[in-house]
Amino acid sequence: MIKVLFVCLGNICRSPMAEAIFRQKVKEVGLEKEIIIDSAGTGDWHIGKRPHEGTLQILKENNIDSSNITARQVTMKDLSDFDYIIAMDAQNLGNLTRMRGRDFSGEIQRLLDYIPKSKVVDVPDPYFTGNFQEVYNLIEEACTKLLAYIQEKEQL
Repeated sequence: MIKVLFVCLGNICRSPMAEAIFRQKVKEVGLEKEIIIDSAGTGDWHIGKRPHEGTLQILKENNIDSSNITARQVTMKDLSDFDYIIAMDAQNLGNLTRMRGRDFSGEIQRLLDYIPKSKVVDVPDPYFTGNFQEVYNLIEEACTKLLAYIQEKEQL
């Protein structure tokens, strides 16, 4: 099994959106038995809560299932269990990089690193900007590229 973890700050906007979008993309290509997908936050403010209403709305508008997604915080176990840890921005990437142990053998990258020549490097936080459509568009494109990357690398 290949395990992919999406990480943002509070795990209520960007990373659950990425989890839901990526889960749908994986299902569309029939790899849901090969790839496990989850999301978490580096902060603990929203543990146990459903995604932000703006995230739920944009996912609903695009017919993407968001059921069974609740906020949780990244754990040290996540850093040993997941093969691909995908941060939404440089701050979360830095936090994850500092957390990982010497035994970590997976990849930690920013999501938008998978979009070659992207003018944007960090997924903006719609909790502060309110622009869920922009965030959806960025995540959707990056998840398509990430899935292609994983399929090629893992020979799926």
